[in-house]
Amino acid sequence: QIKDSATLTRDVLEQHFSDLKGTLKKLLDERLMSLLQEVDVIEQESIKPLDECQKLIEHGVNTADDLLREGESAVDGDVGQQNEKLCNFTKKALHIQLDSLPEVPSLVDVPCLSAQLDDCLLTILKNQIFRHGTVASRPPVQLEEFVEKPGGILVRWCKVDDDFIPQDYRLQYRKSTASHFEDVYVGSETEFIVLHIDPNVDYQFRVCARGDGRQEWSPWSVPQIGRTTLVPHEWTAGLEGYSLSSRRNIALRNGSQSCGVLYSKAPTYFCGQTLTFRQTMGQPDRRDSLGVCVEQRNGDDSLQRDKAVCISTNGAVFVNGKEMTNQLPAVTSGSTVTFDMEVVQLGPCSSEGGNFKLRVTISSNNREVVFDWVLDQCCGSLYFGCSFSYPGWKVLVF
Repeated sequence: QIKDSATLTRDVLEQHFSDLKGTLKKLLDERLMSLLQEVDVIEQESIKPLDECQKLIEHGVNTADDLLREGESAVDGDVGQQNEKLCNFTKKALHIQLDSLPEVPSLVDVPCLSAQLDDCLLTILKNQIFRHGTVASRPPVQLEEFVEKPGGILVRWCKVDDDFIPQDYRLQYRKSTASHFEDVYVGSETEFIVLHIDPNVDYQFRVCARGDGRQEWSPWSVPQIGRTTLVPHEWTAGLEGYSLSSRRNIALRNGSQSCGVLYSKAPTYFCGQTLTFRQTMGQPDRRDSLGVCVEQRNGDDSLQRDKAVCISTNGAVFVNGKEMTNQLPAVTSGSTVTFDMEVVQLGPCSSEGGNFKLRVTISSNNREVVFDWVLDQCCGSLYFGCSFSYPGWKVLVF
């Protein structure tokens, strides 16, 4: 592990600084090009009026020179031509303004380009570069525990550096056959249920953290393998009144008038596990139900019946069809309802039945009820189900 992590760290450092050098060179080249273009623009804009002034002066000098030669020719000619030439010369001289020249700007008004380069940039860069990057011998957070869930894994992690104050955590995972990790959670919690996990397949997990007030993430924890042997919870497909997601873990009560209980595809809930429902609200009804049961039974319109425990959307709790005096808060949109069960008494199992007692805990909106559920038969696994009278309800199970 030490050699592998050291080799990986060297590769990361070399790649990072190589990328950094390439980026810095590109930025410096872009800045140089920008400044050179600025020089070109100033030069062109400043020299244009001076060039025009020079052309006007040269034109005036050439005109005066031509007129001078013409005057000399008029003086040197014979008497007959002299008067005519002098007359023409005089007329031309009156039309040419020899004393009119464009104003030449003073020297201080003419731009004089120079480059202003602050050498303190090198000092700033030097100080920043010498503080850039650190090498850590141990990540501040490590993965702590994997708990199997049906079609998922509950991943827990913990802080191992007492001086590190975390603000956020970042959990990634990948199939053992995949080449890249992908984000699955970013937040302040120290556990997360990763869903859509294929049973009996190895997944690699790693976690890092961001210090309080910091932007950069810490080094990754040591990657660890997690897996689940539990098949995912699925609703039964094909029941009129309910539409399912592609993974069949989300059920939507549609607009059909048909009303009945939607059961799980198989009895995939086992004692010792936590069964969780998360729902989006529709119009509530007192016959609505979310819960578990011993068997599927067609013809019922609710789980408020024998061999079932459930909670209604108004918070009423039913055990074998009887309403308890204890009541939970009404189900709200986005809230979760959880069922936890453990065996507290196991009587003799036979064809005639036996005394079988389960300790049931139902939680909703930070409140819970605990009771014993007595059955006349041993139940190694249970079905779950739901029923809603009105459309709009959507339930995710995990």
